[in-house]
Amino acid sequence: MLKLLGSIKHVSKSPVLKNRNGNSYSHSSLFISSSCSSDSSSVRCLNLSAKDVVASLRDWFKPPTPNTAFLDRIFSILSSQEQAARDDASSRHAADLALSHLNIHLCEEFVLQVLSYGRRSSKGVLSCLKFFDWAGRQPGFQHTRATYHAIFKILSKAKLMPLMLEFLQDFMKHRCSHTIRFYEILVMGYALAGKPGMALQLFGRMRFQGTDLGTFAYHVLLNALVDESCFDAADMVAKQIFMMGFENDITYSILVKCLCKQQKLDEAVAYLRSLAERRKFVSGHAVSIVVNALCKGNRFKHAATLLQEFTELNVPLEHAYGIWLHNVVQQGRLNWSLDFVNSTKLLDKDVPPLFQCNVLVLRLLREYRMNEVYDLLIEMHKDGISPDKVTMNAVLCFFCKAGMVDFAIELYNSRSEFGLSLSRMTYCHLINDLCSIGVIDEAYCVLRNSIREGYFPSKRIFVILVDALCKDGKLDKIKELVVLILERKFRPSHAKCDLFIVALCKINRVEDAYLLHGELSRLNKDFSPETYFHLIHGFCKSNRGDIAAALLLEMQEKAHKPNRKLFRFVFCCLCGMQSPENQFFKLLEMQLSQFEPSSQIFNYFIVGAGYAKKPELAKEVFEMMQRSGITPSLRSDILMLLSYLMNDRISDGLNFFNDVRQRSRAGRKLYSSMVVGLCKADRIDYALNFMREMRNNNVLPSMECYELLIQSLCRKESYGLAVSLVNELEKTRGYITSFIGNVLLHSLKTEKLYEAWVQFRELQDETADILFLGQLIGIFSGCIKANQDIETLEEIIAKCFPTDVYTYNTLLRKLSASKVDHAFELYNWICEKGYKPNRWTYDIIIHGLLRKGRRAEAQRWLEEMFEKGFDLTERTKLLI
Repeated sequence: MLKLLGSIKHVSKSPVLKNRNGNSYSHSSLFISSSCSSDSSSVRCLNLSAKDVVASLRDWFKPPTPNTAFLDRIFSILSSQEQAARDDASSRHAADLALSHLNIHLCEEFVLQVLSYGRRSSKGVLSCLKFFDWAGRQPGFQHTRATYHAIFKILSKAKLMPLMLEFLQDFMKHRCSHTIRFYEILVMGYALAGKPGMALQLFGRMRFQGTDLGTFAYHVLLNALVDESCFDAADMVAKQIFMMGFENDITYSILVKCLCKQQKLDEAVAYLRSLAERRKFVSGHAVSIVVNALCKGNRFKHAATLLQEFTELNVPLEHAYGIWLHNVVQQGRLNWSLDFVNSTKLLDKDVPPLFQCNVLVLRLLREYRMNEVYDLLIEMHKDGISPDKVTMNAVLCFFCKAGMVDFAIELYNSRSEFGLSLSRMTYCHLINDLCSIGVIDEAYCVLRNSIREGYFPSKRIFVILVDALCKDGKLDKIKELVVLILERKFRPSHAKCDLFIVALCKINRVEDAYLLHGELSRLNKDFSPETYFHLIHGFCKSNRGDIAAALLLEMQEKAHKPNRKLFRFVFCCLCGMQSPENQFFKLLEMQLSQFEPSSQIFNYFIVGAGYAKKPELAKEVFEMMQRSGITPSLRSDILMLLSYLMNDRISDGLNFFNDVRQRSRAGRKLYSSMVVGLCKADRIDYALNFMREMRNNNVLPSMECYELLIQSLCRKESYGLAVSLVNELEKTRGYITSFIGNVLLHSLKTEKLYEAWVQFRELQDETADILFLGQLIGIFSGCIKANQDIETLEEIIAKCFPTDVYTYNTLLRKLSASKVDHAFELYNWICEKGYKPNRWTYDIIIHGLLRKGRRAEAQRWLEEMFEKGFDLTERTKLLI
């Protein structure tokens, strides 16, 4: 193994950003890779194959076992009997004869060894049962409680309860042939078979006859009662154990499990501490149970604190540390856990070497330091540190991140030999890499297996695979996954099924999505509003407004409330069909017949007609509302006005405004809507006139009027007017909004705004706030030199206007252009301020790193960006 790993090390190249498919970049096709195109050829030159590497790992991964050749011979004989007819007495006689010729020296220890090997090596439960039967028929050997318990455990774990009950009934019929304690075996058997009532009944019969269970059987019964959640009966049996003086560390572990199973986690922790205070033996297994329960309850920090506490008491916690780290990886809390381990200096304590190695491997994988991962794995093997599930998952992730997908698949296919169960993170890496190289069928099988094992990958990975299946037209596999998800009852299951429909809509397979929607509807499955949105939008793009309208009504029947945007899509589609008026008013009639007529329904249609560039239809709906006896509200008037303005029917808009003004006094909302509509129609001259009219009529313009006017003036480079409006706003309101501040910062690509500001300043008495704003404009336009550290710039901005994410992104772009390290500081600053970094935040940082040639760092940021569901801009993709 050392030689092979050492050879692989030379295959790894330094990380680069690339598209493995060689196609255009997109959210689903851009993947992280630390391999290069020469990886596969390098492997061939070294004469390495995936099978060689996995075979070399097998010796390290598999737990140490004695020479198994003799045991393999036994199971070979037993399996050959399984293949023969079950009622063939001659085949059974032949197997008995073959086993007798092996000259087996039967004893309890050997029988337990055979059963244990058969269970661990997947030789077959029936083969174990046949060996147990054969051993029991051999002269001079009698099965013991331990051997009975072993076979019961095998049957129980295989969930062969009918076979186990049949076995117990047969045991009861032949009571006279058993010299060991009859009832004790039955109590253990029924307890492990999931029949606690029968076990307790037999236990009561024993006590009535004056006999009792032994220590071992008592604990088997107690553990089974806890597993079956028979807590009252478990308390009774526990009291008996203490009365008999049979209590030991196993008792304490079972009682801890009992508390955890009842979600009494704090009581379980207190019980462990009380055992330590009374100087009772606290086993590492008991601590593992509590740690696992705390992790399942999302209390990782509490679990880690408990580990620290009992480490100092010299409790053997190798397994407990592995449990904690396994749960951390499983729940996707890796970044937090590594930071926590580092901050608490947990590795400075006397913790198991395997835990230390696992933490270090995971940290190196997160940072894409592949060569150091190789070195650490080799060092672990040299030092004789046996891997656990976390290590094995890390090795598989390592192959994925190194671009050696064939190695990862070979290891994945051999997982049963190692007892390897994949974590959610490993499944995500494997599916991601398989999709990236176009091996969609293999990725589908991996996802299917993960669902069967109870793990559902992240939404991003799931969407990537579903998109790939949709593009390949593998609808049969999509339906299989839907059925599998519904069978496994993932919660909420409909949310998972929605992803299939959404993926089909995204690749314009809206008819297939609609068919799948129909099949799931027959199963009474609900759908999210997002699913309806994608279906309706898909049919609108296909000019099938009739189906889109039907889906809109269905959505409302399901108690979902469509927003104006969705209505708008449908209206625009209907107005693009033949006889648009008929289609439009048909939908309106259906709405009015299904729901009580209200101004809200009419308003939706007025808005929709306006966006569909049919203001005449909007006017007809407005008049229909009046004929229906519904007095148009101010909201209706405003929407009708905007439908004229957005279609450049300025004269009609002005006439309608005058009509409304005659009906009632024009207030702030109507005036503001007029100004906003004119700004959006790019009629700044009219908008400025109405602003003056508002002030003359002592009507205070809304903040939106100022925002859109200033934005429009800056876009037209009328900076003098923009500056005067900013000054007016400062005097009337005493502040400017984040939107206006960001507009001004965005306009600083030239020095014209600063020049306009200087010219205005010479004519006006400048206030302190305006002075700060002028200073800010000067700094960002490059006209004023100033200290550009983060705190200084942020302080100046904060004095001018409230900051938001857009502001910080603008600041981030300015800083990353000079020193990209400043971008990291500002990113941390953004997070500390409670803002959530968005697509532009990540894109700016990655763009700055790529321009500086720091591709490895850009790769790590890119992976985090994709995990958040964001994609790069076209401008940044050109640098890759």
